[in-house]
Amino acid sequence: MVERFLDESPGQPGIRGFLHRAKTQGGGGLVLTHSAGSNCNSPLLIGLAEAFCAAGLTVLRCDLPFRQLRPHGPPMGSADKDQAGLGRAVEALRNEIGGRIFLGGHSYGGRMASMLVAQEPSVAEGLLLLSYPLHPPRKPLQLRTAHFPRLHTPALFAHGTRDPFGSVEEMQSALALVPGPSKLVVVEGAGHELLTKSNRERLLEMTVAEFGTFFSAA
Repeated sequence: MVERFLDESPGQPGIRGFLHRAKTQGGGGLVLTHSAGSNCNSPLLIGLAEAFCAAGLTVLRCDLPFRQLRPHGPPMGSADKDQAGLGRAVEALRNEIGGRIFLGGHSYGGRMASMLVAQEPSVAEGLLLLSYPLHPPRKPLQLRTAHFPRLHTPALFAHGTRDPFGSVEEMQSALALVPGPSKLVVVEGAGHELLTKSNRERLLEMTVAEFGTFFSAA
């Protein structure tokens, strides 16, 4: 079941997206958000939402606040608002279904999720970080890891071997900064988009399986 989700409570960051409601309750939930150049209707988010929902998690894929304000273009100085919006989305999903709620995002969305949870660990029970943008392409010294030493919440990273925002080796070094439980899932041959026509079924199946194994032990 997929239903539109909209919350425009006065004085609060808006929540806009789609709710994939699992057939059986009790499996918990996952909030998923998008990269800087995309929205909640990206093929990666839709595919993951369907796969996780089939596995028993209710999934809310949502647009970040910056995307709600402008249909195209990158975020511009909106990090605090985007993080607040994710916090509201987690709260809304928790009120909707209860249970354990996880927070995930692709690229910029994952960075916002990790920065939020580094500041407020109680927001979510775990993180799913897809193609974390470790640094801008061809600028390996501009690392986006200042908050990693404060990241105590269990975090599962999925990263392609051809991602220009960070090599697998760079990601492994960065994860050494994270004090909480973490794991890097390597996606062979994938770039920053992570999902391709050729790897779709394998990627979705692997991500759901790794998620279940990691967070059952974390």
